[in-house]
Amino acid sequence: MSVKQDIVRRIYLSFALLVLVGLGIVFQAARIQTVEGAYYRELADSLTTAYRSIEAIRGNIYAADGSLLATSVPIYDVRMDTRVDGLTDELFENKVDSLALGLSRIFGDMSERDYARKIREGRRKGKRNLLLKRNINYEELQKVKQLALFNRGRYKGGLVVEQKTKREMPFRHLARRTIGYAIAGVAPVGLEGAFDAELAGVGGKRLMQKIAGGVWIPINDRDEIEPRHGNDIVTTIDVNIQDVTEAALLRALERHNADNGTAIVMEVATGQIKAMANLGRDAEGGLYYEKYNYAIGESAEPGSTMKLASLMVALERGDVKLTDSIDLERGQFRFFDRVMKDSEKHDYRMMTVKDIFAISSNVGISRLIQEQYGKQPQLFLQGLENLGLGKLTQIEIKGEGKPLIKKPGSKGWSGVTLPWMSVGYELRVTPLQMLALYNAVANDGKMMRPYLVQEVQEYGKAVKKYKPEVLQASIASASTVQQARELLEHVAVMGTAKHLQGKEYKIAGKTGTALIADNSAGYRGSVKYRATFAGYFPADKPRYSVIVVVNNPSAGVYYGGYVAGPVFKEVADKVYASHINPYLNQDRPTDEQPDYLIVKGGRRDETEYVLRKLDFKYQDAPDAEWVRQADSTHLGELAIKDKLVPQVTGMGLKDAVFLLENAGLRVVPIGRGKVVRQSIKAGSAYRKNQEIVIELS
Repeated sequence: MSVKQDIVRRIYLSFALLVLVGLGIVFQAARIQTVEGAYYRELADSLTTAYRSIEAIRGNIYAADGSLLATSVPIYDVRMDTRVDGLTDELFENKVDSLALGLSRIFGDMSERDYARKIREGRRKGKRNLLLKRNINYEELQKVKQLALFNRGRYKGGLVVEQKTKREMPFRHLARRTIGYAIAGVAPVGLEGAFDAELAGVGGKRLMQKIAGGVWIPINDRDEIEPRHGNDIVTTIDVNIQDVTEAALLRALERHNADNGTAIVMEVATGQIKAMANLGRDAEGGLYYEKYNYAIGESAEPGSTMKLASLMVALERGDVKLTDSIDLERGQFRFFDRVMKDSEKHDYRMMTVKDIFAISSNVGISRLIQEQYGKQPQLFLQGLENLGLGKLTQIEIKGEGKPLIKKPGSKGWSGVTLPWMSVGYELRVTPLQMLALYNAVANDGKMMRPYLVQEVQEYGKAVKKYKPEVLQASIASASTVQQARELLEHVAVMGTAKHLQGKEYKIAGKTGTALIADNSAGYRGSVKYRATFAGYFPADKPRYSVIVVVNNPSAGVYYGGYVAGPVFKEVADKVYASHINPYLNQDRPTDEQPDYLIVKGGRRDETEYVLRKLDFKYQDAPDAEWVRQADSTHLGELAIKDKLVPQVTGMGLKDAVFLLENAGLRVVPIGRGKVVRQSIKAGSAYRKNQEIVIELS
């Protein structure tokens, strides 16, 4: 072979070798890309580590008495790393069935076989992040940690736990809109929003590893930078008053088939909000729930509750006396091109200012104001400003509705604006803004800023306190304020609220019934009303002021005195009995002890145990399972008949619910204490799962 041929042969050989190497490289690259690509991508992910944020636990919200209104509860997602190094095939097969059995028993959502199949399938596919259960509580997590494999921990057993937090309200819907909510990605509302900076805390940092599926898991159990938990806030809310207020408002809305309503209870001397209820009907027109804070956010025409401010302006300027008389024109009077009417036809003519206010005559009030200020409306408007009406209350919660009081020359002002404004139309205020005025009258003219939070706490220690704040030292002279109180008391003596007056204490207030404008159709559209009652109690020594507003009652009754007034009365009665005079119904002095025990109905063995411990003498009913107090020394049998509603009045909540639910009834309790009323009469027949409401006091 010649040298030339040898050289050519070697070149060809080298070329062939290079082609083979190239093909090998291409083949290997394709194999890695298609066959092993997922494995290497996952491996790359597993090598990704970073410091990730740790959510701080949000602070608690408390009621005035320390009751928990909102708190953050830890919840956990349970996952499994089926490819963790410490989990051998032998160990896995020996323990996987026991693990599956434990998971099935704890959660009850899947069978043992299904759990085992899921875990084995995850192992076969090499899952590093196999989801087993979402949103379990701490107690369930502790049980999970004791199961086979998982008791070996993260690196030997494959247990992966992701912690999150969930906001809970122990009282469920109580004051829900006032408390508000804080949801990721949504601007917080209510107190959650107003005090978000204090409640939120500061997040921490933890070194974490990214595994398949883009899920981050902690590398160790230690926080590299500890989160600083949020501070707590203590509100002014009284849970008992809040409960009473919501229950009374709900009954009124249901009774009158109304769209929505609000009720506020304020402490006169301080401006502390003790209750704020807001209920609106759901989209289907059925259940009521706290969907919007009408108390703070809804600026609307107040109706006749405005008449107090109108007369106070005239009294303060000395332009009218309570004894002055005005012709009511039988309840109808023309102002320019519009006719003002009283709520009902009547034959009244001359009547004093005091009595006009008591019967809530639109004609009387509007004529008085028009005669005095028709040519100088700015004097009337200045008087309203001096009363503090038309100003924001500066309540902590965001979204307070802006008041609107027209001025001469502004859009919408006309010759009839002043007379209509004097009786609560052509101006807008929120229920809270109107309550602030009535509260000031009850507080001898001193207007307080309504507030909902007493203090901010850090680990139980107050770091910031909020004290009562005076918005206006005096809204009017002492004489005007005293006359205003006389007017409000007169309403409850011989006026539109006389049916609300009780014997134990006196109330003072004003009813209001306003037409609701129907968008572009105005007041000529479909007829809707807004029923209102604003006042305070006791009238002689005011402790609490209250406003109740019910929108669009549609069951045939729409007057404020008969729709909103009963809510005020129910709240006032219960608050008076519990907070002002807790011994209201006792005939003996408070320091005098009875020689016998007043016993609630209940189980015989439990009742006798209490009586023995207190060393009270009694005669029992030995053959009875359930007993009631027959007289001061005797226990009588409480007969429970099948298929008939049990008698539960006088019982505590636990026993009452036990009896009623065992009978197959669905119980809706309202209030606290012992049962005073049940919605289905004892001894009546009933259907299974029928709802029964029990009122406790």
